[in-house]
Amino acid sequence: MLRTKKLLALIFGGTFFLLFGNLFASAQATPQTARQALLDMFFSKTPGTFQKHLPQATQAALRKAQPASGASMIAGFSALTSQLSARGQQLQTFEAGPTLLLIDDSQTHSKFEITVERDDLRGDEDEIELAFHGSKDGETQTAGAKFRLTLTMKQEAGSWRLNEISAAVGVSLSDPEFLKAMTKNMRPTVTGVGSAMPSSFAPQVMNLATASSAANEATAVAAVRTLNTAEINYAATFPTHGFTCTLSDLGGMGSGNGVSEHQAMLIDPRLAGGRKSGYVFALSGCNGTSSSRFSVTAVPADPTSGTRAFCSDESAVIRFSTDGKADSCLSIGKLLQ
Repeated sequence: MLRTKKLLALIFGGTFFLLFGNLFASAQATPQTARQALLDMFFSKTPGTFQKHLPQATQAALRKAQPASGASMIAGFSALTSQLSARGQQLQTFEAGPTLLLIDDSQTHSKFEITVERDDLRGDEDEIELAFHGSKDGETQTAGAKFRLTLTMKQEAGSWRLNEISAAVGVSLSDPEFLKAMTKNMRPTVTGVGSAMPSSFAPQVMNLATASSAANEATAVAAVRTLNTAEINYAATFPTHGFTCTLSDLGGMGSGNGVSEHQAMLIDPRLAGGRKSGYVFALSGCNGTSSSRFSVTAVPADPTSGTRAFCSDESAVIRFSTDGKADSCLSIGKLLQ
């Protein structure tokens, strides 16, 4: 009888421990959302959190970069909350709902809000589109300008990382705010967007725009490398054709129709379409059948996307031009270090 009681006690205790342990582990293992990771990245007070949410390749590049350039980029983002707090402004962040961030400055009677216009989760990638709104004494201060920032978060090594940044500024010429601003001799420019924000926040948005341009350029360089590799694989797979000067020939992923000369399934659909992360890509220079040469160029889609153009050819050497033009890159481009 005693043995039976001990056995039942062991079984009951073990079952309770196992059940409690599983519940505890389940609670502890609640995964962080991409939006939570984004807030954590920019507004956490823990040192090193910003870098933690960068892709591993970016972290490695920052470690290799000159200390001044790498540190200035990190400092531009990390100084955001400390500057706001120092001036007594109220900053609130939200992990759910239409508002991501709200700043209410009682001293200047102004408000600045970042709203989530779109949050598209697709597998291990989440594309979050943000809009910026500013007001003073209850009146909108953006002069009809609409500033949009799209952040693509991607799962890597078990955590969300900021993989791509793209920015856009638009103005509707029939917008009542724009028409009202015209009567006051105001210009709806990017500077106008900054003036709608608290004065200490405007430099941070400029830093963010600069970082966005740098991120677009880094993505463009990576895409040029991808195209170089795809061309080599394509020529090896279809030797009678050689290199191709048709981007769509290198694409075709997800079609389910099998590999062919016109859908080699070597690059993703966006790159095969010729536009990705604010850059326009093109192939040229193929010399007839069994082509042994090609050129690839990547140029900014507009001035806010980046400043440099990038190019390469069958040598796989990547060059750049500071004027953002494909012809300049191909003729007098400097070697990318």
